[in-house]
Amino acid sequence: MMLVQQILFIALLVYAITRFSRQVRKIRRNVLLGQDEQITGSRWKRWKNVLLLAFGQKKMFRNWIPAILHLFVYLGFIIINLEILEIILDGILGTHRLLLPLLQDIYPVFISAFEVLAVLVILACSIFLIRRNILHVRRFEHPEMTRWPRQDANNILIFEIILMLLFLTMNASDQALQLKHYGHYHAAGDFLITRPIAEGWKQFSPALLVAFERGAWWLHIAGVLFFLNYLPYSKHFHILLAFPNTYYAPLEPKSQMPLMESLLPEVRSMMGLAVENEPQQVSPPAHFGAKDVFDLSWRHLLAAYSCTECGRCTAACPANQTGKRLSPRKIMMDTRDRLEEVGRNIDANGQFVDDGKSLLDYISEEELRACTTCQACVEECPVSISPLGIILELRRYLVMEASRSPQEWNAMFTSIENNGAPWAFPPDERAQWAAEL
Repeated sequence: MMLVQQILFIALLVYAITRFSRQVRKIRRNVLLGQDEQITGSRWKRWKNVLLLAFGQKKMFRNWIPAILHLFVYLGFIIINLEILEIILDGILGTHRLLLPLLQDIYPVFISAFEVLAVLVILACSIFLIRRNILHVRRFEHPEMTRWPRQDANNILIFEIILMLLFLTMNASDQALQLKHYGHYHAAGDFLITRPIAEGWKQFSPALLVAFERGAWWLHIAGVLFFLNYLPYSKHFHILLAFPNTYYAPLEPKSQMPLMESLLPEVRSMMGLAVENEPQQVSPPAHFGAKDVFDLSWRHLLAAYSCTECGRCTAACPANQTGKRLSPRKIMMDTRDRLEEVGRNIDANGQFVDDGKSLLDYISEEELRACTTCQACVEECPVSISPLGIILELRRYLVMEASRSPQEWNAMFTSIENNGAPWAFPPDERAQWAAEL
């Protein structure tokens, strides 16, 4: 019987990991559809960002209550899943609590800590469900939060609660069997949360307790493997991608917008800023700005998959606050949706077949023009995503290739070209108003 369980477990494990790996390869392929971008700057600064923002969740603590609740869930995900290592080894080798002889007296301390975290995860996820579905926190109620984004968030929270309850059920029934000195359930010490429960469960028959323990064990590990394969289809893939995204995030000051190096000599000449020893002009790009996901950099596409949909960017956006259609969160969600559509196109045809669509079918010109480039969305993002980078590329395409810009902008462009400033006055006349002061 044990050998059959081992074979079933190994088959389940191999299937889950294979399926997850296949989906990760698809996402990697989608990200690499973007334009190449060289990553420069200090590696130390990049690792510092990973430690502070991804591991330390520094930006989350601007609002303490949700930050602490999120920390419980985060620690639960990272630390409790260390116990998955023991479960996997037990499943492959046919053992039970393999690490107990190695850790001895420390073992119940670790399991007790895991149980405390499990209770905190259940508490935090329950509060998050209440905030989303009963209190209706405003940043979760924007138009882009349609049925699937809402359901996706609820799915994960409910699933986390179920996994933690299964973990506690497994330990409680195991402890009850230990108290009965039944079979291979050797004494492992007292577990802080489940020992009192086990005392009450001693009245149950060993057969029922074994059914509880084995059932919870199988459902827990199967649930973890299902959760692993759900992640690539969910916004919760940020659990994994937050780390590379913060590493590759730009190190330049947020106020510094990316330049188009190939146009700098011409712009300097037009503005009368040409200098000696001007470097040789670089060949102009094939496209100015971005019309579709292929024209964005791979870093923009990685950020789209890393978005947590928390809405902090939209809540901070002054354009959104004044009733305009712009939502930085929607920019990221639309980019990911278009990228997923392109990926399905490639899967179906072996290569991308023009579908007559572009990213501008998802993001309207009205949204793009509403952006004030204030960088509030960039400042607020917990994992260093820049919706502004995508907005700027799309606007560059509209202005420089499609020649679709408001008349007011065209007047400003003309003044800059002729007068070196946005105002319709020559430089030698602009200060005349102060002559009589």
